[in-house]
Amino acid sequence: MGLDFGSKTVGVAISDPLGLTAQGIETITRKQENKLRKTLARIEALIEEYGVERLVLGFPKHMNNDEGERARKSLEFAEMLKRRTNLEVVMWDERLTTVEAERTLMETGVRREDRKKYVDTIAAVFILQGYLDFISMKKDEG
Repeated sequence: MGLDFGSKTVGVAISDPLGLTAQGIETITRKQENKLRKTLARIEALIEEYGVERLVLGFPKHMNNDEGERARKSLEFAEMLKRRTNLEVVMWDERLTTVEAERTLMETGVRREDRKKYVDTIAAVFILQGYLDFISMKKDEG
């Protein structure tokens, strides 16, 4: 499962059973940044529903590779996920995934006012697909 953790949303993507492709499934929204109980409960329900074995969480580094406030919050969220789910949480560099998601939505003709509904889910797809492609490449090399 791929997750794009934002201040008020979490985009969620899931892979096919073979681990080849990522598909977006939803964006979880919360009213306040630090209110994560319902968000974590929803993620747990999706883990159960889809039989998830590993979580891939976007790690928002700055372009110069520094880790800022969002990266720190993502690491804290990763620890919460590990404690609640007992699953491995892989931190995946997500630089430019939101930009790429916005561009994809523009290119497919999604209206500007509708893009906000989908951008986090699409970003989660890019995060998970990047990880799946990396794993596939490693298998091919070894």
